[in-house]
Amino acid sequence: MSASQSPPRRTLARDLSVHPIGIGAWALGGSDHNLGLPMGWSTADDTASRRGLEAGYELGANLIDTADVYGHGHSERIIGDLVAAVDRSTLVLSSKVGYHRGTAAHAYLPSAMRRQLETTLENLRTDRLDIYFFHNADFGPGDLYLEEAVAQMHDFQRQGLITAIGMRGPHRYATERVTVAKEQRGDKYARFAYLAERIRPDYLAARFNALTPPPADGRPDIFALAASLGASVLINKPLAQGLLTGKYDPAHPPVFAPGDHRLRKAWFTPGALKIIQDGLEPLRRRFGDTPAALTRLALQYCLQQAEHAAVLVGFTRPEQIRENLNAIGTPLTEAELGYVRDTLGRLQQNLDARGEVFLDEKGATR
Repeated sequence: MSASQSPPRRTLARDLSVHPIGIGAWALGGSDHNLGLPMGWSTADDTASRRGLEAGYELGANLIDTADVYGHGHSERIIGDLVAAVDRSTLVLSSKVGYHRGTAAHAYLPSAMRRQLETTLENLRTDRLDIYFFHNADFGPGDLYLEEAVAQMHDFQRQGLITAIGMRGPHRYATERVTVAKEQRGDKYARFAYLAERIRPDYLAARFNALTPPPADGRPDIFALAASLGASVLINKPLAQGLLTGKYDPAHPPVFAPGDHRLRKAWFTPGALKIIQDGLEPLRRRFGDTPAALTRLALQYCLQQAEHAAVLVGFTRPEQIRENLNAIGTPLTEAELGYVRDTLGRLQQNLDARGEVFLDEKGATR
């Protein structure tokens, strides 16, 4: 198996050279639960996952991002099958630690981190990671484990076990939205700034797509934050988990099995899907009424935000990998970028206005 010709690569932090479209491997873990919540993908199939990875590699996609908690190692093991079949030097492998603590008192205990990294390397059938992320911002009561966890990451670097250190952009711990009242939640941006100063990451992982609202006045966006740290960005959910491709029919909403995190997402309810369908119509009229046309808009919108970023796109079927990598097309003009931003900004506002209705439909949280 050999990598084919592909679009120009981007050189990101620590001189990692990547195809601008990477593969997000969350879905490969299959159905799963963690912290008492569904956190997997019930639509995954191992055979399709392996074929999708192979297809992506053949098309030049060399960046693959996973985590120890995706299927509690299952995603990593699926990727390991590809790693064993190709030249390791042609891949950029990223994984995460922090949401799978096993029997340890805390996932960021240095001893727990060492065990998790050893297992991750074994699962991925490699002797090193190119990027290793802190998957969440919970370092124990009073940040009890923060200092030692950061020191452990740097020790991994010194040992040659990892090349770059990553952390999540501003975000909340997975259970916070269901266990902490909104008015009692801390400022995730202040929390991010505090941790970033101590971790000094090479990479930030951040959810971003054409539905992402602009930052509040005076607050930098994720790309400016990364630039201020000298870091690169791995963008996840660029297609809003398929919603921006227009593939979901509100008259026939998707049905997810137990262990699928989308059971908690209000955007997949009929009411939300109808707003999304209507909101995408102006883009269909201007750019084309096909999933490929909408996929190109969504991916280019993300790719054109910054040169120090790559986009991670998930999949459950190999056809999706091929469609995504073949849909990049030409960059959008400034006028087209503005049109996409304004159109989907209105869509986002309509979703926000109906948020309480969505909560009632499924008891979901957005």
